[in-house]
Amino acid sequence: MAAAVKEHVETAVFSDDGKVPNNPLPVILYRGAIAPDPTDPAAAFERSFARNDWTNSWRDGIYPFHHYHSISHEVLGIARGHGRVRLGGEEGRDFDLCAGDVVVLPAGTGHKRLSASSDFLVVGAYPGGHDWDLIRADEADTARHEAAIDHIRKVPLPPHDPVHGKTGPLKELWSAQ
Repeated sequence: MAAAVKEHVETAVFSDDGKVPNNPLPVILYRGAIAPDPTDPAAAFERSFARNDWTNSWRDGIYPFHHYHSISHEVLGIARGHGRVRLGGEEGRDFDLCAGDVVVLPAGTGHKRLSASSDFLVVGAYPGGHDWDLIRADEADTARHEAAIDHIRKVPLPPHDPVHGKTGPLKELWSAQ
């Protein structure tokens, strides 16, 4: 089981900016949620996410362009290093993320890496192992945007929080919407 390290929860909600639809559900940022494994920093995140049915995981970074996923929610765990990420599209907000942080992005939420340390490592996963699409904000057109909004409305709420399982802030914050 992943050890919690002085977890602090933040939320943010972003409006549709015409290129990035975002979502009325809040982004949830768990600061210091998971202590990275000393021998394999990503492993603790993968275990927590998989235990809570957020699978189809990957290890990498965050793309350096505004993008979003219209057919699935996404969780990002910062396994190593630190980075600055803009959430919500061009008009969004910048967040400094570091090892141990977990960010839950509702479907449609724009995200982009602005800068990162050379050792920046992120673990991503999706509720129920859902497939995901990649929509770049710089390729937005009206038809694609409207289709994305339709897809986002149909994405079900995940049954489990990727960090806390059957309980936790995600369940409370997202079911209230």
